[in-house]
Amino acid sequence: MMTASGAAPQRRQNDPEDVLKQLGGSWHWALGFALATLIPGILVLVWPDETLHILAVIIGLQLLVAGGFRFVTAFSHSGDVGGSRLAGILIAMLAFLAGVLVLRHPMQTIGALSLIVGVFWLLTGVLTAYVAIADRALVHRGLLFGLGALGAVAGIVVLCFPVDSAVALTRLLGLWLVLLGVFEVVLALALRSATRQIMPTPPG
Repeated sequence: MMTASGAAPQRRQNDPEDVLKQLGGSWHWALGFALATLIPGILVLVWPDETLHILAVIIGLQLLVAGGFRFVTAFSHSGDVGGSRLAGILIAMLAFLAGVLVLRHPMQTIGALSLIVGVFWLLTGVLTAYVAIADRALVHRGLLFGLGALGAVAGIVVLCFPVDSAVALTRLLGLWLVLLGVFEVVLALALRSATRQIMPTPPG
């Protein structure tokens, strides 16, 4: 479409979708998401007086924060390729839902907390692996698939590992949060390296 002066109109630079796409695809955002997973895992492992209430608060807040990061990251995926953006939005919605359920006081039992976190990690792991396969535009598909596989394994372990105390559940969830966080840090650094490689070299 042409304007009255014969020039094609420029797309608004402050379009929300473009802003979210640029932000969600940056390695800084990926690193922030990694730290949002790693730090709660460390807190859970080193907390001096582990109680189920404290564990539920930390895990619930981590899930809510992860939902926010996942929502923005979803816009970095190609929406018309295999529904990868829709899968990313679904992951964000699952994170928000799981976070709210974990923070609910009546749900703060060992069995309920294990079930919610385990199901969330399993489903989001499978969806993350699907995004890695479906979106060919990703430059770090192998690492993303590995992260999805690790998340699915974490979910299976949490669902199948018999825990009968808050301390045991704390150690289990904290360990997996740290492992996932470390993997996400590696993914963010790989994205940083790939971003620098495709950036044009300034003229000398």
